[in-house]
Amino acid sequence: MSIVGYTNAGKSTLFNGLTTAGVYAADQLFATLDPTLRRLDLPEVGPVILADTVGFISPLPHRLVEAFKATLEETRNADLLLHVVDAASEDRAEHALQVREVLREIGAENVPQLEVYNKIDLLETAPRIDRDDAGRPVRAWVSARDGSGLEALLGAIGELVGDDMVARELVLAPEQGRFRAALYRLGAVRDEHYGSDGAAHVSVRLPRADWERLVASEGAP
Repeated sequence: MSIVGYTNAGKSTLFNGLTTAGVYAADQLFATLDPTLRRLDLPEVGPVILADTVGFISPLPHRLVEAFKATLEETRNADLLLHVVDAASEDRAEHALQVREVLREIGAENVPQLEVYNKIDLLETAPRIDRDDAGRPVRAWVSARDGSGLEALLGAIGELVGDDMVARELVLAPEQGRFRAALYRLGAVRDEHYGSDGAAHVSVRLPRADWERLVASEGAP
């Protein structure tokens, strides 16, 4: 899962509020220069990995695409994008369109999104979750600065991510240590114990897309 948005929309402040990771946040262009990964525990879902990303501008110069290749790779491979919009900006609609254009340019336009309208502390707007006709969350109104609406946002994220989770009970032989380590990196391990034969009995829960990528790269356990 990745946080994206136009530069200065408050992505890193939101990242801090959700994960208490202490990522540097400042009102300046490209304050975030590298992808930052943290574990986020979602109600009723469990741990997921959240990535903070560089602020987008449009058009995105080719040299920046190369410089932030790792950041953009996190975005393309995400299960869900938190598209952060500065709700107090007069240009918020244009900035949101430009972010969607950048997502198209980098091949991430089909990744599911939840819009996060940030900085409602600067408006006379209460935190809320907007839903589509099917009842799925499509937009959250929050203040990352003072924490308003973040609990509801976590619940909305849990609804979207929890729809497509994989739960498995795995038996991993000692030579499958790389697969086991990858599960821990993803924050997917819920419980583990060892059998008399040295095999690890591991209970895991993780987004289906993460599971499928893991199996594709490491082979089925």
